[in-house]
Amino acid sequence: MGTVAAIGARTSVAGLALAGVSVLAAEDPDAVRRAWRELPGPVGLVILTASAAETLRAELTEPDPARPLTVVMPP
Repeated sequence: MGTVAAIGARTSVAGLALAGVSVLAAEDPDAVRRAWRELPGPVGLVILTASAAETLRAELTEPDPARPLTVVMPP
């Protein structure tokens, strides 16, 4: 079973670390893409801020059975 990671602005995702989530703070689109490419270990779920999800739209809509499950935080 994989771990849980979160990608997005630090102010939106930092608190998730208290629940054991691997937080990947990414303040701009390039940082979001980099965090997505460099997910740590076997991640089973990625929590994305709305802005991060918009940045990754193309990556998230392409069929890929190896991609972790994603969920988008409400804005």
